[in-house]
Amino acid sequence: MPNFCAAPNCTRKSTQSDLAFFRFPRDPERCRLWVENCRRADLEEKTPDQLNKHYRLCAKHFEPAMICKTSPYRTVLRDTAIPTIFDLTSHLSNPHSRHRKRIKVLTDEEVRKIKERRLESSIEQLLSKKDCDAQDDSEKADAIPQLTPEQKDLREFLRSSFEVMVLIGRQHFPFSNAREDEMRSKEEERHLTNSNFQALIENRINAGDEYLRRRFEAAAVNEEYCSVIQQRQLLEVCERFVREEILQQVRECRFFSIITGALVKFPEGEHLPIFLRFVDQANTLREEFIEFLSFEGEEVTVAERLETQLTKGWGLSMEHCRGQAHVGSGILGTKMKVIAGQLKEKYPMAVITPTSTCALNVHLANGMPLTGVQDVMSILKKTNAFFKASPLLQSELDNAISILCQGNIEKENILKEDSRSTWTDLHNVFEMAVDLMEALLLCMDSIHDNEDLKWNDQITSDAYAIAEALADFEFIVTLVILKNALSFTRAFGKNLQGETIDVFFAANSLTAVLHSLHEVLDNLEVYHEFWFEEAVSLATAMEIPVKVPRLFLRKQQVLETMEIQAESFFKEYLTLPVMEYITQEVKDVFSENQLKALKCLSLVPAVMGQMRFNTSEETHADIYRSDLPHPDTLPAELHCWRIKWKHRGKEVSLPCTIHKTLQHSDVKFFPNVNAFLKILATLPVLKLDGNHCETAQRRLQAYLTDTTVNQRCKNLAVLNINYHIKTDLEEMVQCYLKTYPEESESD
Repeated sequence: MPNFCAAPNCTRKSTQSDLAFFRFPRDPERCRLWVENCRRADLEEKTPDQLNKHYRLCAKHFEPAMICKTSPYRTVLRDTAIPTIFDLTSHLSNPHSRHRKRIKVLTDEEVRKIKERRLESSIEQLLSKKDCDAQDDSEKADAIPQLTPEQKDLREFLRSSFEVMVLIGRQHFPFSNAREDEMRSKEEERHLTNSNFQALIENRINAGDEYLRRRFEAAAVNEEYCSVIQQRQLLEVCERFVREEILQQVRECRFFSIITGALVKFPEGEHLPIFLRFVDQANTLREEFIEFLSFEGEEVTVAERLETQLTKGWGLSMEHCRGQAHVGSGILGTKMKVIAGQLKEKYPMAVITPTSTCALNVHLANGMPLTGVQDVMSILKKTNAFFKASPLLQSELDNAISILCQGNIEKENILKEDSRSTWTDLHNVFEMAVDLMEALLLCMDSIHDNEDLKWNDQITSDAYAIAEALADFEFIVTLVILKNALSFTRAFGKNLQGETIDVFFAANSLTAVLHSLHEVLDNLEVYHEFWFEEAVSLATAMEIPVKVPRLFLRKQQVLETMEIQAESFFKEYLTLPVMEYITQEVKDVFSENQLKALKCLSLVPAVMGQMRFNTSEETHADIYRSDLPHPDTLPAELHCWRIKWKHRGKEVSLPCTIHKTLQHSDVKFFPNVNAFLKILATLPVLKLDGNHCETAQRRLQAYLTDTTVNQRCKNLAVLNINYHIKTDLEEMVQCYLKTYPEESESD
């Protein structure tokens, strides 16, 4: 039988909490005080023996000083403990609710007596806490080994050094890297006079840090105060500590997904940024940066390195990985597909999904192994970045749009507003690019001409290069083909990045999307004719000649007498491979397992309500059945879950996201649903909610923007991106001394 708390407005019971529950005391006087503080009139009629046998109070109603933990498995009260912490007002906000535990209304005299007794009790508890703290301090003092003065000084030196290292990392100060250290002369390396670390250490000494001053004064003239090697050791310990803080939370929640970003250049070579996505103990969905992984070697080698790092290096189990998403275009995208396939073959539950931070159409275009498509994606990014560099450049584009949209103010305003956004990240990027093509080329030509001499050489040179690329028919036709081919997945992809209800309907609409793609493949001749005609019209308006790519003609060594039709060429070498790739990629990415998982989003109450509570999660729940705490009771629990929300009160709103559902107080009574929602939340295809929305990826981009390749340091990057992670300097010191015991012995 579970123990229920007898306190008013307290619903805790022993089966749902790790809290200790305490019997009412048999001592009549103490028992009377307990009942009086509880304000339960119905308990006043019962004897101390009856109260002791049938009633309990949980630990939340006692001051911490009144509770003693005699062992990891036993918690007792002090002999004089009196409960003083009660909620006596929350029921007033709902006056129509029924209360089994009625709260007694006190007279003024009773209130005065209770206040006097609470004052006496507070004094006793304060004295008791002091005695307890003194006893604990003495026990700790006995347990800690005695340190020599040299060891104490070393610990204080390390503590100050770690504080400086954390400051450098969080505030994004430059720090000497391996390449710069190798180029230093021996004299420069010995003294490190230009090091920010050294400067901050000296600043602490000047500010009155006696431990650092004594160590500095005790060092010999030719002895290194803090060598480059020791600085690297300190930095590695800082990085390891921060990473371990995150990994510990991942291990506690078990299930996670892997997300990788675009390659990052360091002095040591190219590295792959690794993020982990998980739901923490507070039921908050998080995506945290973990480390940069070396990208040297073939795809199989990188896949093995990633798996080894996850399992042996970080102590995670790949059996608990439920998703993976990889960002990359061109050659990187092709390699990452092989790496993802290697992991999925070994761990089938690690489904491959698009990432929530990248539009589906952009993801599909980035992955196409076609040179023309990759050229289009690269030029669009360069063009968008070109106008973001200066408001004057954006103003020049606005002028070009105004010239071309004379008389059509509505279209002019739409194009101007769209051009100011980062349109290369949007679902309709190709539609926008087609609409802006004439204005872009007109603007680039104007900047390159530079008649007013207001642009520098670098800007005019960049404008000329972009204009040359835009004025190529191969670019025009590729852009138009992408626009039309990806129009069938645009709404589907937009829904995937929408609200939970949109994602649910997207999962159920995939069959229709695939049907449309197959229809285009079956009637490719007709569709290509219309698409090519659109490209020719746009090229004609921009005065661009229609022709077959020069590179293709040179490679094929075609005789001048043989004429190749541009329309048939682009159908065979562009439209057909683009449509085949999109169709196959959609099938591969949205596998049966992923669709089953997304259809289980009907567990979210708002989705249930939209479906009029006529959902059938049982048919799709098998995918994660082995991950549930009580799989045998899943059908009954799902039925109760639907009934709970179907017959809710009128004032109760339906949670519309996984995050809001997990934050609901009643979800803990449905352990299978709770576990299921946490696993679903880790899938990278679902957008992040709350304050952790893409924070880690934004911090990574900020770090890369603010540093040149030669200034980058992997260790400092981890500290900078994860500056929100709390650090414990004492634990860092302990970790350092365990990792490098020779340092302690040498001192």
